[in-house]
Amino acid sequence: MVAADSEGPKDRGDRMFHRERSIPLRSSAAALCNNLSVLQLPARNLMHFGVVHGSSAQLLSAAPEGVPLAQRQLHAKEGAGVSPPLITQVHWCVLPFRVLLVLTSHRGIQMYEADGSVMVYWHALDSGDSSSVQAVFARGIAASGHFICVGTWSGRVLVFDIPAKGPNIVLSEELAGHYTPITDIASDPAQGQDGVADMVTADDSGLLCVWRSGSEFTLLTCIPGFGVPCPSVQLWQGIIAAGYGDGQVRLYEATTGTLHVQINAHARAISALDLAPEVGKLLSAAEDTFVHIWKLSRSPESGSIEVEHCRGECISDTQVCGARFCDPTGGSFAVTGYDLSEILRFSSL
Repeated sequence: MVAADSEGPKDRGDRMFHRERSIPLRSSAAALCNNLSVLQLPARNLMHFGVVHGSSAQLLSAAPEGVPLAQRQLHAKEGAGVSPPLITQVHWCVLPFRVLLVLTSHRGIQMYEADGSVMVYWHALDSGDSSSVQAVFARGIAASGHFICVGTWSGRVLVFDIPAKGPNIVLSEELAGHYTPITDIASDPAQGQDGVADMVTADDSGLLCVWRSGSEFTLLTCIPGFGVPCPSVQLWQGIIAAGYGDGQVRLYEATTGTLHVQINAHARAISALDLAPEVGKLLSAAEDTFVHIWKLSRSPESGSIEVEHCRGECISDTQVCGARFCDPTGGSFAVTGYDLSEILRFSSL
């Protein structure tokens, strides 16, 4: 059953969010979807932020109150070519035994220790199967078990087997199922069970592929696109949340691909989605200057997916290009915007 609501769900009146101290950037954020990565380090009372600008990625460490403590800039590995390659995404991958920072560009895939101090792996992209007019790039990054999956311009998804320590990283598999460039990849570590969908990949045509990870990845189902790109996707307890270029958020059943809810969430293209796994809150951000927070749940009677609107924040005069929760309960979030030289932070009252 599809629960479509052209007006969007009613606001529940949850806790208000207030603007906290922003974190200054040396360079403004590039106009890329999912252009913000956040790594929480509660044991050290720190938070890492990663933002892309051109051929460099800026890493920042900050205390909870927003005071910046350290900054580092990473540059895309040159490879062959006469101009510096543009970075397409930076993302921290939390594996069961280590955390790696992954950087993708028009030349290849770089993996670093979590603080960006040491590069442990470099994978060059092979442009041999692309035409001279087709751009070569990697984009879409997610950890699944002890694997890191990275999407490419050709629609292939590269699966890297990550050892518990050291640089002996191996390209173990290439997943086929997409025919247009990958836009985003999401996984749900809580769903790492036999027969359970625990990873979803999205592409420029809006097609979603649902996978079960393991020693070999298995394609479980494909959810057809409808001619609109899907820039961002999330997966939580068997629910796929997909954000599209027409401003819609669609919620699917991961195992079957059934559409449950369709929300006209934004007036322009969605640029980022994120999930707070402990409570099932979904954050959606778009080029219309708005960030919305939604609460996902399942009906105890029917098992159908339900959604309620919690809050909306307007980031005035800003084309939002990245947004992430800063804690697993969804009590705070951070936002980046095109040509904005700071990371905006909000927390609930």
